[in-house]
Order: sequence, then structure tokens, then C-alpha cells
Amino acid sequence: MRGSEALALAQEHRPTAVSLDVFLPDMLGWTVLSQIKQNPATRHIPVQMVTLDEDRQHGLARGAFSFVTKPTTSEDLEAALSRIKEYASPRRKRLLIVEDNPAERLGITALLGHDDIDIDSAASGAEALAALQEEPYDCVVLDLRLPDMSGFEILERIRDDETLVDLPVVVFTGKQLSAEEDAQLRVLARSVVVKGVESPERLLDETALFLHRIISDLPAEKQQMLERLHVSDDDLHGKTVLVVDDDIRNIFALSSVLERRGMSVLTASTGREAIATLESNADPAIVLMDIMMPEMDGYETMKVSRKNASLRRLPIIALTAKAMKGDREKCLDAGASDYLAKPVNTEQLLSALRMWLHR
Repeated sequence: MRGSEALALAQEHRPTAVSLDVFLPDMLGWTVLSQIKQNPATRHIPVQMVTLDEDRQHGLARGAFSFVTKPTTSEDLEAALSRIKEYASPRRKRLLIVEDNPAERLGITALLGHDDIDIDSAASGAEALAALQEEPYDCVVLDLRLPDMSGFEILERIRDDETLVDLPVVVFTGKQLSAEEDAQLRVLARSVVVKGVESPERLLDETALFLHRIISDLPAEKQQMLERLHVSDDDLHGKTVLVVDDDIRNIFALSSVLERRGMSVLTASTGREAIATLESNADPAIVLMDIMMPEMDGYETMKVSRKNASLRRLPIIALTAKAMKGDREKCLDAGASDYLAKPVNTEQLLSALRMWLHR
């Protein structure tokens, strides 16, 4: 009945599958999903979320296998369990790489390939769409720049095809996306399972998540790459974080955790102070933004900061005390890059920081 109990049981028994409700008494089901997916020993386990339909894309993008929408019938449950049982039976997963540069294609295949998956490739958008119609794939790696059409056009075609809409797509650009491309991806990510990544390690990590690969079966050097990504504090060391919170106790608790990881901590106790700090060229690498503040709340502070072109791509993680329906959408609409519910779980926070600072 509790998230902490679920994590302990998953670690101990390594079940074939997990069925997980979002609203638990001690933590959000999203936190449980996140921790299952961050643990190399459990991240391949398919997790079925039991929740509201509008949470679907959010969950699928974080590695959930499927959804059961409340309220449900015994027939729906039966079908959902059959689907998980079928998925969990041993089979080789299929990956499609869409990339027109032969050298890049070879590099991605070498990075991701192993004997647990089959990899096909397409050199153009038309070729990719034809392949998706012919064969069922478990994941797609997509370059945005193709000779015949843009990757965004392919993502829109996937969105409009009912049979493909749940197919995870990892967009691999090898370089930073422009602000416009970033915004376009965000819009598409609401209706298609899409992740943008800019490093080989993150590409291996996201595709392994969507393919439900058993990490311990991968070659040692690939296991080490993933371990560095999830456990190493190299990406945090020497970086500056701005912590925005009107409660001094929260600032103190977060600062002590982050300073132990070698981060420099700037603090602000109001939204206005946060904006002033950001605009004074203090140059933080990431912001932790409390939502519930007097006068200017976190939503308004994020909206104002995003109007400044130089702050548009700054990662902002929203921290909210309420796990209310619609909160996450409000955070993302206001300009948050990510969202964590309070009380903040240290491991989950560090994992989010590693992910955003690795870019």
C-alpha cells in the first residue's frame, strides 16, 4: 500500500511486472516509477501505471510500460495483465535508427548494439515511415535533419497514427537544440513519447529504458557508461545551483545535500529576489524552484524568467508541496523543465540534477 514498501519488494523479489497506482499515502507513484527505473537491477521490469488518462504521456516518457485508466472494469484489467505477461515473456526487442549519415548510423549501431536487440536503420523519412508500417518496433532513434523531411514531420506522422502513438522516440541530435526546436519538441512530447538527448551516454540510457534492457546482461563498458550517468557526481561538481524557497529550513536542507556533492549554492527567498539573481549574471547551471511562495509564486517567477532569451534554456526543476491533479501541467506550462513533489527525495533530486546537468 506504500511506495517505500513497493520499492523494497521490487528490489527483493525482482518481479516480472509491477502494477502501480499514482496516489499513494507516502509518495507519488511517479517517485516509485522513477526509483525503479533508476536502479539498474529493476529498471527493465515493465511497470503498468493505474492513473488518469491525461498522465499517459508523462508516464510513458519516464519508462512506464502501459496504462490502466481509473475507473476500470475486470475485462480491462484482464487485458492489461495479459499484455504485460506477453511483453515480459523472453523475446528480442526491435530498434529502428533513422539517420542519413552512414558514419553516424554506424556509430549509433555500435553504441547501442548487443545480442539482446535487433537493429534496423533508415536513411530517410520515407524509408523510416515505411519500416514503421511494415514491422512493430519497440523504440526509434531519430535524427531531426533528414534529406527528404524534417524529424518533426515524422514525429507528427507518428502522433497521427493510432497504432504508433505510444512508440517511444529518442531524438538524438548530437548538438544542442535551438530554442524553437526545443519548444516544438515539448509540444510534441505532450502527444508522442519523445525524448531529446545530446550525448551518447544519455542515448544509451534512454533507449535501454524504453527497450526494457536488462543492464547486467550488457557488455561491461556499457554498464559502466550507465553507472557513471546514474551514480557519478562528476556532472554536479563545481556547478552553481539557485535554490528558491521562502522557508529557511528547506533552503538549509537542500543546500547541505548539494554542497556535499561539490555544488555552489545561491539562495533566494522570494520570486523577485530569484529574478534579480538570475539577471545579475550569477550564471547558475540549474534552478530548484519552490512553487508555494507569497506575493510572486513559483509559476509567475518561472514565466517571468523565461521571457529573458538568455534564460530560456536554463533547466528549472519545480518543487511543489501538493501532489494535486493538474499541478505538473501547470509547472510545465509555466516553463519548468521537470517537476518533483515535496518532501523531496534526495536520490530522486540528485538523479534529476545529474540528468539535466549532463546535457
